[in-house]
Amino acid sequence: MANGVFHTGHGIEINLTYEDLGNPGYAGLLEEITQPVDQRARNLLQCLKDHRGEPCQCALAGKSPWMFVRRRRSHGQVTWVAAHLPLTHAATPQESDKHKAMKERIARTAARHGLGVETEARSPDGRVVTDVLVTGAGARVGWEAQYSPITANTVRRRSAKARERNIAPLWVTSDDSSALIDRAPWTRVDDVPWQRIVSPLALIIRGGVRHLQIWKCTPSSERPCPTAGGACRMWHSGWFLPALCISQERATALDELVVTSADGEHLPVRSRDPQDARRTSYLWALARDVGRWREITAETGDTHEPGPVDDEPVTYREQELTFGHAPADALLQPLRPVALRLSPRERLVVAAELRCPPWEVGPCMLCAAPIHRYGPRSPKVCPACRMTTSS
Repeated sequence: MANGVFHTGHGIEINLTYEDLGNPGYAGLLEEITQPVDQRARNLLQCLKDHRGEPCQCALAGKSPWMFVRRRRSHGQVTWVAAHLPLTHAATPQESDKHKAMKERIARTAARHGLGVETEARSPDGRVVTDVLVTGAGARVGWEAQYSPITANTVRRRSAKARERNIAPLWVTSDDSSALIDRAPWTRVDDVPWQRIVSPLALIIRGGVRHLQIWKCTPSSERPCPTAGGACRMWHSGWFLPALCISQERATALDELVVTSADGEHLPVRSRDPQDARRTSYLWALARDVGRWREITAETGDTHEPGPVDDEPVTYREQELTFGHAPADALLQPLRPVALRLSPRERLVVAAELRCPPWEVGPCMLCAAPIHRYGPRSPKVCPACRMTTSS
C-alpha cells in the first residue's frame, strides 16, 4: 500500500494524506482517481517509485506499475490508500472454452426447468454484464462463470453492482484458490474439460454449499466441543460440508443449484466469525437451515458487506456457535434423504477395500453404492453403472 500516486494525465504527484490531495487547483480530482478501473484508463495512476525510476518491491514481485485507489479501515479510521493493479491476464483457449461451456450448461438447465434465462445480460446503463441471469419464483440469480484469475476487489464490486439491480450474485469456479471464494456467494466444481461441462453427466458441487448441524455437547457426542474442549453440555451449531454431516447429507449437483437458487430453496448466507467480526464467509444453504440458523443466532445472513475492510485472505471456519437451550425442531431428520449411511467401523472397512482414506468414501451418484468418490480424480459412478450407461 502507498499514500501517493503519479497522475499520468495531469503529470502531477498526488498525496493521499491531504484533503486536497496536495493539488488544490484540480477540482474533481478525487472523483477521477477513485472511479472503477474499467471506467478509466488503466495507466492513469502510476507507482511513485516506478515513475521516479526507483526499485519498487511490488513491481519486482510481479505486479504492474499501475495503481488504483480505495478506502481502507485501519485502527478505526478510514483512509485513502493506493495499491498495485495485478498484471492483466488474457484467458487461455482452455479457460475460454470452459467459460463458454459453463454458461451454456447453466442456461440450458434453467430453460429446461421453465426458468427465465438471459445470457450476457446487460445493466440498463450497459456497463455491467452478467454471464447468465436466471429468474425464478424466488430470486433473480446472476451466475458468473469464472475460469480465469480475478481480484477480490473486482468480485466485491461486481457483486455489489448486481445487488443494486436486485440480482443475487452466484460465482462458480473450479479453482480452490480463487480470490472469489468467500468474497461473495460462490460454489466450486471439479476442474474438467469443456466437453465434460456441456455433457449431461452430473457436476457435483465441492464447495460453497453447506448444511446446518445442531448437537448437544455431551461425553457421548460424535463431535468435539468447539469452545471448552470437553463436554460443556451446551448446544452448538455449525455449517458443514455434506460429507462431514452426521448423518451424511447428499451432495448437491450444479444443475440442482441452478434451479433451487432461483426457486428460493437454496439461499445465500454471509456468516460472521464470532471471534473476529471483520472476517466473514459466504455459503449457500437450504432455506430451512437458514431459517433455523437465524432463529438461533439472530443473524440476518444479509449478503451485503458493510463498510471498507482490509483486503486480507479469508479462510472458511466452521462457524460453530453456542446457545443455552435446544431450539425448536433441533432433532428433526435431514430435509433430504441421505444417500449413504455408514458407521465409523463400516467406513473403515470400505476404505480398506477401496484403498482410499475413509473421508473419501462416498455414494455412487446413480445407485448409491459406496465408492472412492471424493478423491482428486475419482469417478462419480461405480464400475457397474459406468458399464450400464456406456452400453
